[in-house]
Parts: sequence; structure tokens; C-alpha cells
Amino acid sequence: MIPFTNLPENIRVPLFYAELDASQANSAQLNQRTLIIGQMTDAGTGEPGTPVISAGVGDARARWGSNSMLAAMTAAYRAADSFGEVWYLALKDATGAVAASGTVTLNIEADAGVSGVISLYIAGRRYQLPVQATQSAADIAEALATLVAADAFGLVSASAHDNVVTLTAINAGMVGNEIDVRLNYGGSRAGESTPLNLDIAITPMAGGAINPTDTLQAALDNCGDMPFDFIVCPHTDSVSLDALHTFLNDQTGRWSWAQQIYGHAFAAYRGTLAACTTFGAGRNNQHESVLGFHDSPTPAWIVAAQLAGSVAPALRNDPGRPVQTLPIRGMLAPPVASRFLLTERNTLLYDGISTFNVGDDGTCYAENITTTYQKNPWGDPDDSYLEVETMFLLMYVLRALRSMVTSKYSRMKLAADGTRFASGSAIVTPLLIRADVIARYQELEFDGYVQNSALFARQLIVEQNAHNPNRVDCLWPGTLIDQLRIFALLAQFRLS
Repeated sequence: MIPFTNLPENIRVPLFYAELDASQANSAQLNQRTLIIGQMTDAGTGEPGTPVISAGVGDARARWGSNSMLAAMTAAYRAADSFGEVWYLALKDATGAVAASGTVTLNIEADAGVSGVISLYIAGRRYQLPVQATQSAADIAEALATLVAADAFGLVSASAHDNVVTLTAINAGMVGNEIDVRLNYGGSRAGESTPLNLDIAITPMAGGAINPTDTLQAALDNCGDMPFDFIVCPHTDSVSLDALHTFLNDQTGRWSWAQQIYGHAFAAYRGTLAACTTFGAGRNNQHESVLGFHDSPTPAWIVAAQLAGSVAPALRNDPGRPVQTLPIRGMLAPPVASRFLLTERNTLLYDGISTFNVGDDGTCYAENITTTYQKNPWGDPDDSYLEVETMFLLMYVLRALRSMVTSKYSRMKLAADGTRFASGSAIVTPLLIRADVIARYQELEFDGYVQNSALFARQLIVEQNAHNPNRVDCLWPGTLIDQLRIFALLAQFRLS
């Protein structure tokens, strides 16, 4: 019996009639979107608290303010992922938030003229100012403040009083404390040095307080059921990260049975080894990855965007292939003395912190991007969700199975195993479903997402529910593909 849906059985008018059925043709892939969360400025014209599709870096600067955190994060993300679909989730500065500030103090040695070029880095952006012997310290301070303030995309405002330049973060809140201020990051290779007879003292950015946690949860709720597989989180305070945990969790969030939307959050944390391990030990969430670093000129929230933008294209193309060695485009490497050693990075990986290494040319490369999940509910060590690839493989496989079921079984009658019915009928049995699940698993195995199909077929259970005859229960004992991370060799050599 052919299972027509619309063509009536009792039609007598000749001759040819055709009905379409796409249940066997679906090979569509989900468009895996990125959501960038960040703060806007009052100069922005966009609507905060609701997801808005991105039309590029210029659009971000117009919507959210040219020198806003969100515009800078968008530019950083797009430098690594120019193709993927990106959406914004803008937040206004929190009510009562305090902007971070710092100072640059200039002094000229007595009876000595100065000449040369000041190379000042603010949030990784270089500001170069030629100075001359005829200038006083106040003149240089005024010129430096003017130079910094003229940067339409800079993340600080600048003003001068006597020989002191005061820098103030454009966006208020704790994020301003992340803005690094230093001299001569490029060093001699970039031709950078402090002019002779000029003393420059930097007071780091500090005092920023109150992230927009009061509006973050409502903004996340406004995302509705729109899927976002890559979520860039600028804030690493516990309230912000916990809001994302609630947003993504397995019980009531996007990974729950009721939503099945999925997604993963990316963040970055600046700190010493001790600070990073302490932070990581306080997290335990398989739906977030946090890159730890120390002493990079790049703010952590920009690093978060750079990390997500660097791994997103690879994970979209093949979620099972390890993201190790992918360049984190745009991230400025910490000085050699500030980089975590191998043993230190191994410690970080046991404390939920993702790691990177640095090439000879200063390029930062993803080393092992893990989740912060470390312990099961009993407090025992658990590596089930250690690797970020595991999470994206699960997304891919579950969506593939859902697509198969919704395409093939959307209007099927269910019969018990052993029931005799006409070939082609819109009837399915647990054994038929089992065969389809095995066939789909073998396709996934051939494509390199799972393995051990013979074992899978032996352990797979598909059965009618004991209490609801209209329900089929399936135990899916799949084995995800692994990643080659460590090659261990014992060189058992011989001498002639």
C-alpha cells in the first residue's frame, strides 16, 4: 500500500496525478550561528537586549558605538571567521557602573632634551608619538592625550593635566580593568624604545566596577528558540557565567530534552597561574570553555572573540577534528617570561582552563580547548565532557538523528514487531526503526563522526514503551570518534 497523504482514494477523473513526499530527500544542514554578547555605548543606535543579525564590522560600529566593546569584539571575531552568520546581543552599561581609569605620567630629566618616538600600547592598539627636545613634559602629555582621543575605535578616552595623561574606559564596568597599558610591546624588532631622558610611569587601569548582570538574563531570554552554536561571553564574573550556565544547561536549558537547541560559550580569563587555576577550579560546566592567559596586551573579552572566531569555522566543517594548532588570530602573545610552561599548562588543563602555545613569530595557537567540566555530581573526577570537540560532535550526531526521525517518521503508524502489513504502508515497527538507526550510524561512521558500528548494532535497543504504546524508546550506545592528541614514543635504539 502506497502511503499517499493528500491524493484521495476515491477520485475517478482521469488520468495522471502526482504528490510530493520529501521524507527520503532531506540532507539539509543547520546554519550554525554565532552570538556575540557585549556592551554598547550611548552613541550606538541599535536596540539593546535583543538578538540582531550582523551586517559586518561597520554595521557593529554604527549600531553599538564605534569604540564600544561589542564593536571591538565583532572586529576581532570577523578577523578570524569572515563567513559564518553572526548575531549581536548588546547590553547597556549597568546602572551605577564605574569606568576603570589609569594614568601615564611623563617626566623629563633635568637639563636634558628628549627626542625619539613613544610607542604606547592600549588594549593592544599601538599609539606612536614623535617627541622633540623643545617639548616639555606637559606638551608631550597633551599631544599624547590628543593622539589617543582621536582614535575613533579606541577603547579609552584620554585627557591631559600638566604632565599626566588620564585614561578612562569607554565602557563602564569590570571590563575596563582588562585594558592593558604598556610601552614598547614590539621591542627592538619593531624599532620601539622609550626616548632618552624621558621617564614614563604607567598606573594600570583599575577601579572598574559592576558588569551588566542585571540585564544579561533578560537579554538571553529574548533569544527565544533561535539556535546559536557559538556564544562569545565577554564577562567572567560568576553571575554572568552562571546566567549562561542556566541558559545552556541539560535540565531546563538549551541542551535539555525539551529544547534541543544546544550551543557552547567561549570566554577568556586573564591571570597568573594561581589565579587561573583558582578560577577554573570554581567552574564545572561542560557548556563553556575558558582560555587562560597572563600578560597579553589583548583584553580578555577580545581574546574570547578571537578564540571563538578561530575555532568556529573548523568545528562547523568537522566537529570531530581537533582544534589544536589553529591560530588564534589577532591575539597578541604574552612576553616570553609571562607564558605558561608545559607543566603549568598541564595543570591548567586539569583545572578546567583551556591552553594555547606561541610560535617563534609570536602567533598564538590553540593547544587544547577544553570545557570547565571536571567533576560529577558526587565530586569525583569526570572527563566525560572534557574536550570541546565532544560537545560539538554530540550536537552534530543528535541533530542528524533528529533529522532522520522527523523526516522519515513524522506521520507513521506504529505496529508491534512481527505484524504483517502491505509493503509501502505508512507503518513502522521497532525493528524497522532499529534498522534505520543502525544504517544512519554506519553513515556517520563512514563520515568520521562515530566508530565501532558492529558493537553499536549489538548494544542498540529500540522498543515500544511499556506504558505508552504510541511511544518508541531507544538506547543509543554510540561511540564518538576520538582525536589524536598525544603521540608517545619510546626510542629503544641500538648501537652497532
